[in-house]
Amino acid sequence: MTATTAARDRYAGVLSILEYNRHYYTASLCALLGIGAILWLRLLPRAGAALLIAAAALTVFWSLSSLVASWYIYDHAQVTRWNWLPRTLSFPPRQWLNIHAGLDESTSALIRFFPNTAHEVFDIYDAREMTEPSIARARQSHPAAQPAIEARLDALPLPDGDRDTVFLLFAAHEIRSPARRRQFFAEAARVLASPGQLLLVEHLRDWKNFVAFGPGFLHFHSRREWLRVAHAAGLVVVREDRVTPFVRVFLLARGGA
Repeated sequence: MTATTAARDRYAGVLSILEYNRHYYTASLCALLGIGAILWLRLLPRAGAALLIAAAALTVFWSLSSLVASWYIYDHAQVTRWNWLPRTLSFPPRQWLNIHAGLDESTSALIRFFPNTAHEVFDIYDAREMTEPSIARARQSHPAAQPAIEARLDALPLPDGDRDTVFLLFAAHEIRSPARRRQFFAEAARVLASPGQLLLVEHLRDWKNFVAFGPGFLHFHSRREWLRVAHAAGLVVVREDRVTPFVRVFLLARGGA
C-alpha cells in the first residue's frame, strides 16, 4: 500500500462526504467570499456588518464541524465498517434482506459477517422522490460492489414473512415524504418473519447533529418520527442504542413476536 493510498483510506469517509456534498461547501465558500467583499467595501451600516460577520462565523463553524464530525463518525469510529453490527442483533440472520437507496456501503460486510446465508439486496432509489444531489453523485462515484434488485419502496418483491432479518442502514431517511415512509415501513414489516428483526441505523434530527451539521441536520428525521412509522407498521423497539453520539440504532421486531 502506498503512502497516498494509506492516507486516502485514513480519511476515506470524510473525503466521500466532501465529494458527495461539494455543492454545499462550494456555496458556503461563495457566500464567505461575498460577505468578505461586502465588508471590505463597507456597503452596510455597523449593525448590518455585524450580522454578516455572525453569518460568516456560523458558515465557517458548520463547514468545519461537519467535516470533523464526519471524520469522527466514518473514519475514527469506523461506523460504516460495521464491526459493531453483529453483536447488536438478537440472533444471527439466516435469510436476510439489505435495502439501500442507491449507495450500498454495507452488503459486502454483511456477507462477510454472515457467510453461507440466503440474502437479497434491494435498491429503492427513485430519482423522482430522492432529489438530493448528494445521493445522485454518490451513486455515480461509487457504484455498488454487490448486485441489487431495483425495487419499489411500496411493493417489495418478496412474499409475506420471507426474511428473518431486514437491514436499513443509513437508507430510510432518503424517503422524504412521511406518507411514503409509512408505506415503506409497512412493506418492510410485511416481508419480515415472526420472529424476525429489523435493524434501522440513522442520524437523528437532534441537537447533537445540529451542532455538528448545522442546517444539514434537517435532512435527517427525529427519533419521534422513526418510532411513529415503526409503530404504524406494527413494529416494536427491542433495543435502542448509539454508535457515536451522532448515530442511533433501533432494533425492531413485529409486535407480539
